[in-house]
Amino acid sequence: MLLFCLQLPPHTFDSFAMQSQSRFDSFINECDRALRTLAAPRSLQSRPTPKVPAEAQTLAVALSESERKHAAGLMRINHAGEVAAQALYFGHAAAAKAITTKNLMLHAAAEEGDHLAWCADRLDALQAKPSFFGPIWYAGAFVMGYAAAKVSDKTALGFVAETEAQVEAHLHQHESALPAADIESLTVIKAMRGDEAAHGAAALNAGGSRLPWPIPTLMAKTADLMRFVAYRV
Repeated sequence: MLLFCLQLPPHTFDSFAMQSQSRFDSFINECDRALRTLAAPRSLQSRPTPKVPAEAQTLAVALSESERKHAAGLMRINHAGEVAAQALYFGHAAAAKAITTKNLMLHAAAEEGDHLAWCADRLDALQAKPSFFGPIWYAGAFVMGYAAAKVSDKTALGFVAETEAQVEAHLHQHESALPAADIESLTVIKAMRGDEAAHGAAALNAGGSRLPWPIPTLMAKTADLMRFVAYRV
């Protein structure tokens, strides 16, 4: 074995070392992204939190305690969803075959980072904490994103399109479920919904394929479980 190794060209060892270093660098990078998503969401923010339009500010009134708790539960769900979105896009990007697909995923992740910071701001304002199960939401979504991209870029893009369609529908429901006095959360949700629709359309335009049954149904059931848990803790 030693003789065999000595006969290998010198650049073989250089290539192996570079590949090992590249994998290690990628691992460290993903750990940094996960930690910032879970522990320092505002470090991901590039756009300011949407402001309530001037004409709507006169409608804002103090929330009752029950309204505050309900609004906090809804925004905790949205925060958990954005934690999962970060992980999903980073998982897709980590296994993407084409650089264009990788860049699309990272661009969407940057906008989802804004959403995460906005939701964190609203939770603070509502005197509430994020979901206790954030690391689980992150890990599960990253694995799903990575696995989808391993199949093909078209599958990963289709996964994005389906995810964003479901998220857009759920945000639309939250617009009417929020207490009428919580104009600030409503403003944030509307801004998020616009971005989610754009992400889904971009994924389809980039060649995303529709996911076969029962994958969309399973995705919806998983999201229902996350919403049920995140509303409460």
